[in-house]
Parts: sequence; structure tokens; C-alpha cells
Amino acid sequence: MILQSVINAVFQVIVLSVIPFIWWFFSAKKEQSFLAWLGLRKPVIENKGNYFVWFLVIFVLLFGPLFTISYFYLDSSILASNRFTGLGLSALIPALFYAIVQTGLSEELFFRGFLLKRFMHKFGFQIGNIMQSLLFGILHGWMFFSYIPLVVVVLVVLATGFAGYLMGWINERKSNGSIITSWGIHGIGNLFASFMAMFNLL
Repeated sequence: MILQSVINAVFQVIVLSVIPFIWWFFSAKKEQSFLAWLGLRKPVIENKGNYFVWFLVIFVLLFGPLFTISYFYLDSSILASNRFTGLGLSALIPALFYAIVQTGLSEELFFRGFLLKRFMHKFGFQIGNIMQSLLFGILHGWMFFSYIPLVVVVLVVLATGFAGYLMGWINERKSNGSIITSWGIHGIGNLFASFMAMFNLL
């Protein structure tokens, strides 16, 4: 299970990095490194107290609605974290790879690293952030489209889109464009969901 988790995590990061890498190679290779271009760099934080307050507020705003929707409207068997159900601490390492690398890192590289920064360059921050967050929400809604009623799909799109918007906002407005912040929020949230499955809390 550990080896498979590592393979899945690395594979997803590679898949979601292919288009950004090609784009960077032909448009920005001479200007900066690939990872810096995506914002995978240390955050520059001017006011650490303010930053950590926003980090916690956004975490609650993101995962409160998402966990509410999961609890009341989604069958836990269709959630990605279901693979860890009832496994307890034996699933800790696979859960870490799933939450932090497979979903957290790969999705932040693509949505907040690649799409948001390209959209911002073209349309400005507000429009760019709305665009990437809508795509983020639609992707998550599409994943559940065959399993849940349309009204719940809309709730998933809105909740995950809102999450995507807030993570884009904190990156660009409080972290000097670094996606490390949203990666932390995203990874912790997914790890929390995995722990709930591991110990049958959901």
C-alpha cells in the first residue's frame, strides 16, 4: 500500500505538471526556473501574526462547508479518502502521500501555480482568481456528477470553488505569490479527511 501510494502521488504530480512545464519551456525558460515560475518558493510574509490568523480563518472557511457537504450529502464510499477507512495508524504513510503530495501538491501546482498566475497575467488578479477557482470547483463537481444529485453537485462546485478562490487570495495577497501557503492549507485539510476515514470518524 505504501509503494502504491508513492507511485500514485508521483504520477499525479507529473501528469498535472506536463502542460505547465511545456508552457514554461516555450515562454519563460530564460526568465526563471520552472518551480519559481509556478510559485513553489518560500513565502515572503510581512506580518506573520496577520498571516497566521488568515491561514486559520481560511482553513475554517474552506473545510467547514466541505466537511458539512461530505457529512450530510455524500456517501463516504465515493470519497478519495475512503481507501483509508478503518485502517488506523497503519495507513499513516499512504495518507500522508495522498493528502500532501498526490492531491495537495499536484492540484496547487496546476490551479494556483499555473492557471492562476497565467490568468492573472492576462486578466488581472480578481478575474484570474475567479477563473481558476471556477475551474477548480467544476473539476471537483464533475468527479461526483455520476454519484450524487445535481443540486449537490452545484454545492460541491460552489464550496470547492470558494476554497480555490480563498487559497489563491492568500497566496497572492499574503504570501508574495508563493503557493506553499495554499499547499499547506490544502494538504492539512486532505490529511484531516484521511484521518477521519482512518479512524471511522465520518
